[in-house]
Amino acid sequence: MNKLIRTFRDIFSIEDLRERILNTLLFLAVYRLGSYIVLPGVDGARFQGSTEGIFGLLDTLLGGAFSNASIFGLSIMPYISASIVLQLLTVAVPYFQKLQQEGESGRKKINQYTRVLTIVICLFQSAAYIASNIPTEYIYPEYMVDFAGVSLFSISSIIVLTSGTIFCMWMGEKITDRGIGNGISLLIMVGIISRFPGAIIKESMTRGMGGAMLFILELVALFFIVMCVVMITQAVRQIPIQYAKQIVGNKVYGGQRQYLPIKVNSAGVMPIIFAQSLMLIPAFFTNMLASSGNEFLMKFIYAFSDYTSWQYSLMFGMLIIIFTFFYTAIAINPNQIADDMKRNNGFIPGVKPGPQTSDHIATVIDRITLPGAIFLAIIAILPSIASRFGVSRDFAQFFGGTSLLIMVGVILDTLQQVESYLLMKHYEGLMKSGKFNETTEAITAA
Repeated sequence: MNKLIRTFRDIFSIEDLRERILNTLLFLAVYRLGSYIVLPGVDGARFQGSTEGIFGLLDTLLGGAFSNASIFGLSIMPYISASIVLQLLTVAVPYFQKLQQEGESGRKKINQYTRVLTIVICLFQSAAYIASNIPTEYIYPEYMVDFAGVSLFSISSIIVLTSGTIFCMWMGEKITDRGIGNGISLLIMVGIISRFPGAIIKESMTRGMGGAMLFILELVALFFIVMCVVMITQAVRQIPIQYAKQIVGNKVYGGQRQYLPIKVNSAGVMPIIFAQSLMLIPAFFTNMLASSGNEFLMKFIYAFSDYTSWQYSLMFGMLIIIFTFFYTAIAINPNQIADDMKRNNGFIPGVKPGPQTSDHIATVIDRITLPGAIFLAIIAILPSIASRFGVSRDFAQFFGGTSLLIMVGVILDTLQQVESYLLMKHYEGLMKSGKFNETTEAITAA
């Protein structure tokens, strides 16, 4: 306990880290506040949006903003969809490939394209959101005035939802720049955590005194699942690297043996977020296609809108595996790693420098990415399995799946950034003491 208190004291003793944490908490508080501000024209006292199927899962990811018909009803989901499209273009289109290779300037241009595409996607998704999730009986009559066949409510809501998404996107970027952790991921995580206490209370009340033992078993199972997620998230495959000795003057440099750490889950939570964004597409068209009368089409749409169906689980798992390989290929470049090793006189024992080193690293990445991707897919479909065993849907969404993976991944990533600041503080303290400090003072006095 004393060590924990001392760690918190060290965290808040670092001025830069303290400001970043406070900035992050402020932005997250603004985001949660906006999740309860209802769209203009909606009777918030009577309105209750859909929380069934995929809409319920989306509502969990957005912390209730979806079912509340709030100004942040779409949150940063359009931005994630735009990021998916741009990352696909960087693989398929030479122009975007060139931008990606231009370094910082190219990244800024890609980010600008992503923002513009986010607005376009948000315009379409907000129209679908209004049509599928907000019945007219919950809208005040004065907002149903038509302008060229379109109601005032639809026009104003599309503008407000698009502006809310842009504001969420801006907050996510500011958290990344001036806060701690990845801003976009933190916005999703805080929405998930906000629903977690209520889900546990609801599950315990549903079980009652007679089902207390079953509820305890569910918590124990959840604990072991969390441990497995942490283990696979932190798992690393170390590739040994030997650096050749160099003689410079009378000194010998190099000759060290180090390791190249490659995570089993190098893609983090991004494959889950990407796959989830694509799986939301059928749900937005459910109500709009209800009047089409095509029974086969409606069964198809409903099957992929219900996260407990085997069709949804199969497609969701396949998308996660595909995006895991895709995002890992983007995040880790074996050719660049091999070139850097060759430039620094490093080599993998038993492997020739150059193309063979690149092929060896790529093979290792492929071998460890496959089990990691399968594990992510299994964890992602656990909520549907838990629901079939009688666990309530609210609690089942935290029993595994997207919610748990995002929470664990984002929390670990944020803690690692905090740890890096603590290490920097430790190194700074070493430099300000001992012989180094005495030498500096002597030079200054001279």
